Amino acid sequence: MEVALEVLPPYDAGAALAALAAHAVPGLETTDLAAGTHTRLFATSSGPVVGTVRLGPGAPSLVLESVDPATNAEITTAVRRWLDLDTDPETVRGVLGQDPLVGPLLAARPGLRIPGYLDGFEGAACTVLGQQVSLAAARTFAGRLVSAFGSPGPAGLYLFPTPSTLAGAGAERIQQAVGLTGARSRTIHALAVACADGLAIDPEGDHAGIRRRLLALPGIGPWTVDYLAMRALRDRNAYPEGDLVLKRALGASSVQEVRAHGEAWRPLRAYAVFQLWTAAAYIA
Repeated sequence: MEVALEVLPPYDAGAALAALAAHAVPGLETTDLAAGTHTRLFATSSGPVVGTVRLGPGAPSLVLESVDPATNAEITTAVRRWLDLDTDPETVRGVLGQDPLVGPLLAARPGLRIPGYLDGFEGAACTVLGQQVSLAAARTFAGRLVSAFGSPGPAGLYLFPTPSTLAGAGAERIQQAVGLTGARSRTIHALAVACADGLAIDPEGDHAGIRRRLLALPGIGPWTVDYLAMRALRDRNAYPEGDLVLKRALGASSVQEVRAHGEAWRPLRAYAVFQLWTAAAYIA
């Protein structure tokens, strides 16, 4: 079944597909840049479903291997949030369009959105795996985690490991299976234990409380929490003020300067940051 994904134009499907491809975890998802598609399993109340997002010319769409209306509606809602399809570009332009630094970037890429995560625990675990390593290494680590602890499903794909699975595995077994440092393995395990114990990294939850619980975990600091606020909690005012790319883009010499500069971007600081990150990636 194919579902049209309505979106207020402009929508930069190319940038969305490139972001999905750059972070695609082996075994969990596949991206075909030539075809403009991204495929993965969706965990639903009725079991895993294979879904493919089409991000080629024209409006985006979702192809699902399910005929159940309730299941398809559940996945469609999740995909809309994942791909940030409900943002009004005019609202973003109204806040950031006249900014001397971000305004020209926004004019060049007016349809840029902030990709999220389908699942908060999956996003948090992948973010931890990506700390202080290259994106390629992060994908490799995540792929090993999925292969060792994920649940096999249709189309040769896996569901991401559940918090309870990783909590039960223990830090030492995670380290051996994935090839992480002891400290990183303990962080993944502590995160899994916390989420198995009720920490829901969910946009609908208490953001302040979620931030506090994440910061209390070993190996998770302010940058990681701010990044997850942007992508997993969909906090559009989240602002990783300690980010080095952001600091360099602003020509700032201190966190205080970065913080002060961001005041002009409220309440959509996250969109300003994502524009600057995207520009830096293209320049690099």
